[in-house]
Amino acid sequence: MEKGKSYSGSCFCGAVQLTVSGEPVAMGYCHCDTCRHWSAGPVNAFTLWKSDAVGITQGADNIGTYNSNPRSYRKWCKYCGGHIFTEHPEWGLTDVYAAVIPELPFKAGVHVNYQETVLPIKDGVMKLKDLPKEMGGSGISVSE
Repeated sequence: MEKGKSYSGSCFCGAVQLTVSGEPVAMGYCHCDTCRHWSAGPVNAFTLWKSDAVGITQGADNIGTYNSNPRSYRKWCKYCGGHIFTEHPEWGLTDVYAAVIPELPFKAGVHVNYQETVLPIKDGVMKLKDLPKEMGGSGISVSE
């Protein structure tokens, strides 16, 4: 696990607990249909971490996995159903949902998949049509 500042988080019931260390690679909002359905909300706040910066400190056996595609392994607590994080092995990143780590000072740097938004947000933060080029997207910015 990376050194530096550390934050603790958990699922809804607390059966699964985790820590993240260092600084996130990125923080923002995803507007894609998949994230909206998974989060049961109109937008999903994410924090992306290098995979080795995320550690499960309790309840690893209580984690369920849903793999909708080879890029995303979505994780939840088997007890409460609370969504915890998504592993992205192709990118070496783990998306820990912002709400799971409440003490992290969340500051969005980007909106991704904004072409799919159902909740337009005018916050002055860059909006990408899909994903950054480095992640297989077009990297095209769109207006608010």
